[in-house]
Amino acid sequence: MRHVDFSPLYRSTVGFDRLFTMLDSLSQPDQVPTYPPYNIERTGENTYRITMAVAGFDETELAIESHAHALTVKGEKREENADGGEYLYRGIAKRAFERRFQLADHVEVTAASLKNGLLHIDLLRSIPEALKPRKIAIAAEPVETPKAIEAQVVNN
Repeated sequence: MRHVDFSPLYRSTVGFDRLFTMLDSLSQPDQVPTYPPYNIERTGENTYRITMAVAGFDETELAIESHAHALTVKGEKREENADGGEYLYRGIAKRAFERRFQLADHVEVTAASLKNGLLHIDLLRSIPEALKPRKIAIAAEPVETPKAIEAQVVNN
């Protein structure tokens, strides 16, 4: 199976809703990891939230890093203390993971929280004033009328 790189096409697209496809694209095209599952939602005009199901992990076992348009979430499970119990079936995943998301321009991570086994990462798109569109008024008539140049003929 061949992988086609569509990233040059993203530069010519209009609008910012391509954030969802850029967040979903991974840096490893041949491997498509499915663990841990996640949701990406738009919570406002310029705010987004990534929610990851990280059951069994606590705050000390998770690491979130944002660097150069990339968001990396890592989870490493520590060895559990043997409390004398023997597992008959182990269905809760205990494996380490690393999930990478590509962030669009001017998107930054504002907060992260862990509640009920769900890791919430809040994102904010803050466009600088210089890059925001500005409204230009159109005048019905020219503001300043052109002045005529008067010439005088001098006879010597």
